[in-house]
Amino acid sequence: MKEIDLSGKAAVVTGGASGNGRAIVEAYAEAGADVVVADIQPEPREGGTPTHELAAEEYGVNATYVECDVSDVDALADAVEAADAFGGVDVMVNNAGIFRQKDFVDVTEAEFDQLMDINVKGVFFGAQAAAERMLETGGGSIINMSSVAGLRGAGTFSVYNTSKGAVRLLTYSLADELGPEGIRVNAIHPGVIDTAMTNEDVPIATQESAEDTPLHRLGQPDDVAGAALYLASEDLAGYVNGESLVVDGGQSNT
Repeated sequence: MKEIDLSGKAAVVTGGASGNGRAIVEAYAEAGADVVVADIQPEPREGGTPTHELAAEEYGVNATYVECDVSDVDALADAVEAADAFGGVDVMVNNAGIFRQKDFVDVTEAEFDQLMDINVKGVFFGAQAAAERMLETGGGSIINMSSVAGLRGAGTFSVYNTSKGAVRLLTYSLADELGPEGIRVNAIHPGVIDTAMTNEDVPIATQESAEDTPLHRLGQPDDVAGAALYLASEDLAGYVNGESLVVDGGQSNT
């Protein structure tokens, strides 16, 4: 079996400064890819060296940071354009997202719009910006970050689940439309991953959550990064298109 080698490839990772995005950037850089970290701030929420600096220093690849609010279509286009300095985008990971929990009857229009702007609009137009460039260069891999919340409902997570379900169906549609052009489009569906978001924004990364999974542990960002690395590889995943790759320790099957 071949090792994953992304040398000569360029990847754009939205939300790449922290959490799952940071782990994905590191995995890609270790595999030899040049990387664009597109995020609202360069500093990781967990602390430490900015992710783009870490990628360059630790793995010797080209890496840059682009300030990017994914609800801004122009900012997404700028992030993809930044990869032109590395030969053009080959892998686009639409990872940026926010997580909210609230009773359905209490959700405001402003809260709904914010979550949809980031979790759905950001993925849609991030994929569009990447696809436009990939159509010129002959193909690539687009990876959209959904969630197990995009596979089934859950009380008090109605808006979040709606957004992630939209990402799942968008992925299927794009895989069908863009596949003939050599662009593979897949989705990753993480379960409870131990990040600043699941510890601080909505504190669900608990021991109880860990015990709910057959593996009896929380997911780690590296678990998600492994899936993203696989889907980026033409050698190993070149025939994988329109797939929902679940990374949840088996929780959604119990």
